[in-house]
Amino acid sequence: MSKRGIRRLVLLIAGILAVIILGTNCYSMVPTGYTGILITFGKVEDFTLDAGLHIKNPFQSVVLMDNREQKTSFTAQAFSSDIQQVDIIGSVNFSINKATAMTLYREVGTGYFSTLVMPRLLENTKAVFSKYTAENLVAARENLSTTIREKLSEEMDRYGINIISVSLENIDFTDSFTDAVEAKQVAAQKKLQAEIEQEQATMETRQAAERQRISAEAEAAVKKIDADAAAYATKVQAEAEAEANGKISQSLTESLIQWTQANRWDGKLPTYMNGGDGATLPILNLPQP
Repeated sequence: MSKRGIRRLVLLIAGILAVIILGTNCYSMVPTGYTGILITFGKVEDFTLDAGLHIKNPFQSVVLMDNREQKTSFTAQAFSSDIQQVDIIGSVNFSINKATAMTLYREVGTGYFSTLVMPRLLENTKAVFSKYTAENLVAARENLSTTIREKLSEEMDRYGINIISVSLENIDFTDSFTDAVEAKQVAAQKKLQAEIEQEQATMETRQAAERQRISAEAEAAVKKIDADAAAYATKVQAEAEAEANGKISQSLTESLIQWTQANRWDGKLPTYMNGGDGATLPILNLPQP
């Protein structure tokens, strides 16, 4: 092959390569779950590319930004309102707004999480924790997460970053504080146990006193019933005797009395008689039958 033929072949191959390269740069593929940011000579265009195949200028480039929900773990150290150190392990779920992804890229770039989200997340976490005492932090975990998410969302909305949730997976204190809390809980439990035992003893004493009162009242009631019964029996007996005596008195006559006296006389004459002034005088020289 002559030199001219070789030159033509080289030019043909170069042309084919140029066409292939230009053709390759005339389209771009945006994967599902991503948003395409179109850049023309370094300028970010004011629109985004959805997932799929897109035709573009060979001199334009496409930057992919993940618009799926993402989760990132974080660790932080904060202080409670009573100056107790707290070690925190948590995570944040977030996503970006597809419609404003080009603004986020223009203002912050693809490293927006480490540049923007993480610093504000740590700062808000410390600020929220500083409003609670150490003892209240564990019980307020859900409120802490909600408050941190709300504060972070207010700051990230303007960038098109959606803060879906903030989770506090572990809140740990220093060993000295943990020991102090445990000691306090033990003391509180002992105090509660002592109060329960005291209340139980008081209740038992009251119950014993109540039983004694009921027993005394029952005994007094029985005695009253017995006394009432005895009094009633005495009354009945007295009324019966009086009625009997009344009937006997009504049945006595002078003749009956004289007959009874005569029937019971033993035949002996009296040896004494009553004087007029009530004195007793002997009867002298009375012959005995």
